[in-house]
Amino acid sequence: MNVKLSQCFIAVDDHDKALAFYRDALGLEVRNDVGFEGMRWVTVGSPAQPDVEIVLEPPLADPNASPADRQAVAELLAKGMLRGVIFATDDVDATFEQVRAAGGEVLQEPVDQPYGVRDCAFRDPAGNMLRFTQPRSS
Repeated sequence: MNVKLSQCFIAVDDHDKALAFYRDALGLEVRNDVGFEGMRWVTVGSPAQPDVEIVLEPPLADPNASPADRQAVAELLAKGMLRGVIFATDDVDATFEQVRAAGGEVLQEPVDQPYGVRDCAFRDPAGNMLRFTQPRSS
């Protein structure tokens, strides 16, 4: 049996702002941008990982969700309380400078962590925390 990651989901409240960030600031390629069942289905991914996609979806895209649940998730997203993803990079300092220069909201400048990585963190336009990590040399 061979199991591997295919897609992960990040909640966004504005697809155009999200695309500007993920495509233009991070350099991810747009894989899909289509209408689907009344929603916009947008996927992005790294050219280095053609079989892994990030789906940029509206908060609580489940059609069975109540208006109250949708509002609660939208409020958590606006506060930055939903988890994002961790990206691997071969140069965390250069990645930091690129994302910061593109206007990314800095949460943490590059720092050596005690668990063996150097990492930094940003918020995307929707408030999701994104970390960029690089293994430290021994």
